[in-house]
Amino acid sequence: MNHLEQLVAEWLQYKGYFVRVSVPVGPRAKGGFEGELDVVAVHLGTSHLLHVECSLDSLSSEKREQRFAAKFERGRIYIKDVFLGMPLPEKLEQVAVLQYASGNVSYVGGVRLITVRELIREIFEGLEGTTPASKAVSSNLPLIRTLQLASDASNKQSGERRLLQNSGPMVHQPIEAV
Repeated sequence: MNHLEQLVAEWLQYKGYFVRVSVPVGPRAKGGFEGELDVVAVHLGTSHLLHVECSLDSLSSEKREQRFAAKFERGRIYIKDVFLGMPLPEKLEQVAVLQYASGNVSYVGGVRLITVRELIREIFEGLEGTTPASKAVSSNLPLIRTLQLASDASNKQSGERRLLQNSGPMVHQPIEAV
């Protein structure tokens, strides 16, 4: 699981979803799997079933389209196996979260896409009205908690106290042996 998958998983958990990450699917007869689903989630209260694929790649649009079409097809085939024994909604929503996407592209692999920047904005908006002092994000969601801290800090004036007193460029000093 990479940090983007973790961020998506934590955000969904924070929003009340039951989440699984890096789920291998399509077991092969001689071992291994056809692939893995990055993040799959179900919200039992709203009957929302979600499959999210995350990518930090900078592939060409043609390669990206093929890659994501295959990933999302696997999701449609194997989603019922991911939550075996759990009653699931019939409708599956699929979303791609990409670091890089042209401004005019709204779909990839046949599904809706959002950028990492849009995800971060969604999280900041979702954390609005919360602070570490009131409604603190649980410590078992470290990335979302960090974004809550960042959001809170961006709403405050900077004080005199700093970790690094010199705000200039970092200079690496050789460490002398004793």
